[in-house]
Amino acid sequence: MSKKPIKDTVTTASIEEQTAEFLKSGGSVEYVVKGKSGHIATAGSKQINLKGS
Repeated sequence: MSKKPIKDTVTTASIEEQTAEFLKSGGSVEYVVKGKSGHIATAGSKQINLKGS
């Protein structure tokens, strides 16, 4: 018989602890406005014009 793998459980408390440790070690958090991905688009628009010129 093989042993079942132990699942890691993520809790609010563990996330808060990890975040606190990250900030203590000099890390920083960048807040992104709701609806934005935070990615900078390097390419132009991908829209196409279906109406003739």
